Amino acid sequence: MADTQTILDKVTVIIRDLFDEYEGPVTMETTADDVPQWDSLSHVRLMVMIEMELGVHFSTSEMQSFRNLGDLVEAAAKQSG
Repeated sequence: MADTQTILDKVTVIIRDLFDEYEGPVTMETTADDVPQWDSLSHVRLMVMIEMELGVHFSTSEMQSFRNLGDLVEAAAKQSG
């Protein structure tokens, strides 16, 4: 299983790249509500970028169940282990 901090670090880089105007913290508790630019279209782009970077795949139902980045990071860690 990949280290969750390592995965969060990679996700943070992607978020900083995609939401270049967002300068707030990126933590396991971060949600779309925390990032003003994070709308439905950018959410799809974010998921695709994360899947490509981490070499994982999330089902639609799995994506809909993520309450925050922590849920996403934990799911990615399970797949990469």
